[in-house]
Amino acid sequence: MAVGTQLGLLLWKNFTYRRRQRIQLAIEILWPLFLFLILISVRRSHPPFKQHECHFPNKALPSAGTLPWLQGIICNMNNPCFRHPTAGEAPGVVGNFDGSILSRLLSETRQVLLRGHGQRLLRSFARLLPALRRLRDSGNQRRALPVREYLRENETFSRFLRTNTSLPPAVVDELMGA
Repeated sequence: MAVGTQLGLLLWKNFTYRRRQRIQLAIEILWPLFLFLILISVRRSHPPFKQHECHFPNKALPSAGTLPWLQGIICNMNNPCFRHPTAGEAPGVVGNFDGSILSRLLSETRQVLLRGHGQRLLRSFARLLPALRRLRDSGNQRRALPVREYLRENETFSRFLRTNTSLPPAVVDELMGA
């Protein structure tokens, strides 16, 4: 049998089947029309508006490392949308969090802890502990310590008051005792 004959027989069979199943034929024709009318009604009720393209800050995946992953979550909590491409949007760029507070805190902590002056650091903490205890005790007694108790003599604030301001020494002593 030729291809044309087979196609003609197939179309005749399909036409005969559709003529006998009138309800099914109506459903097959009306269902796509119904869906199309729904789309038209939604489009008319909500006309399109112009929206600029949206660039989001990159968020590292856990495979990039724990610190970049946590910074991506914390720094982009509100998920802002920018009109222009953001830093780190290029493929393969992950480390654009170097200026964030969290990375600076961790790098400074690492520098302090990895320094070779561990004994000096421990001695400094040992000198700090009595001052912290006095603060705790003063908080329990509900009386405030004077500023002088929090500062060392001739350090930044007290030296600044004595040398760079035009305040008389009596006023400086009064400020330090406040």
